[in-house]
Amino acid sequence: MELNSEIPTAPPRNASTVVMLRDTPHGLEVFLVKRHGLSDVLGGAYVFPGGKLDDSDCRLDPQAYLDQDPAQLHAALGEPQTDVGTATGLYVAALREAFEESRVLFTPDITVARAALLQDKAKPFNQMLAELQVRLQTRNVLPWSRWITPRMPSITNKRFDTRFFVAAVPHEQEATHDNHEATESVWLAPRAALEQYWNGQIQLAPPQIMSLAHLARHPTVASVMDAARAQLPPLVLPESFDEGGTRVLCYPGDPAHSVKQQALPGQTRLLYRNKRFEPVDGFDALFA
Repeated sequence: MELNSEIPTAPPRNASTVVMLRDTPHGLEVFLVKRHGLSDVLGGAYVFPGGKLDDSDCRLDPQAYLDQDPAQLHAALGEPQTDVGTATGLYVAALREAFEESRVLFTPDITVARAALLQDKAKPFNQMLAELQVRLQTRNVLPWSRWITPRMPSITNKRFDTRFFVAAVPHEQEATHDNHEATESVWLAPRAALEQYWNGQIQLAPPQIMSLAHLARHPTVASVMDAARAQLPPLVLPESFDEGGTRVLCYPGDPAHSVKQQALPGQTRLLYRNKRFEPVDGFDALFA
């Protein structure tokens, strides 16, 4: 086993993503958007709406525009080393990206949400909130996991420290893509999304593969939300190495990983073979 010793100099950038969920007669579904093919990050791949933390996210007045105190948000995030302002900003970033990329505004007021859709898309998010007097709903937007991009300089030097949040789409709102950063969107059961990936119909990155396999273990939105409330979000820092000429990504709990406690249920490694990332023992192993 040859460990990758090349280390990118740029530190990972803080980012947030929202795994939006809904219940259907056929079970749990998750919302995915297809990134623009010219995007320099995961171009053409299907992802959960999200993006980098902006300075403006940390400047939003939480007392005026959020439904929870920053100390509560900080505690739920489970990152004592992260300052309260950044932790609060990560929630704001998640909700801003959800609005910008999927036109969903996390507020219980459907009238305000509809008014927001009529606003100039170029208008800064914080300005829109101030003009419409929106109070964002964070109580039902729960931290789910934290992913830090592994060091893989042969593939990319861009690294992100991304907090994944789970949430149900607010009542009477409809998620759709923005036709800018995202060119298509779809609601799929987690297993169905992975089946489409396996069949070559869509592209997925490893965090989405592992997250969808995790979500496939839950029958309803309530089940996911209960699980999110039951524990602090696990830190997932994949480690990359070559084994017999095959690129391997391993996760906490894998025999080759430096962290021995398993962070996620199921598989602890993915192999890059057949021009895709896949588990050692084939598709069904994702759900074992």
